Amino acid sequence: MRLKNILIVVNDIEKSIKFYNELFGLQVTLRQDGNVMMSEGLVLQDAKIWQSHLEKELLPKNHMSVLYFEERNLDSFLNKLAEYDFPVEYVTKEKDRVRFYDPDGNLIEVRNPF
Repeated sequence: MRLKNILIVVNDIEKSIKFYNELFGLQVTLRQDGNVMMSEGLVLQDAKIWQSHLEKELLPKNHMSVLYFEERNLDSFLNKLAEYDFPVEYVTKEKDRVRFYDPDGNLIEVRNPF
């Protein structure tokens, strides 16, 4: 068995594509019926589709998962994040790592590589 992708739920696919492309360099590799596959195995799914499958309330900012990225120049990334047109809500901000939410409340961690 092999893990193929990580799926996150988003309210605005185009806004999320822009966010993950401009900040993390991910590219769209496939679009299909409310789903967008990006490079590195990230899949974005429209919240309406996910909610119709689950038939349950969606809970953003639930802290049950994190997208983890490594960045050699964390200061440069933090400057890029500060200048981005999305207001960033930080969860933690430390010397070697930062945790914040994407536009839909999915938790992201970016840190210096070990």
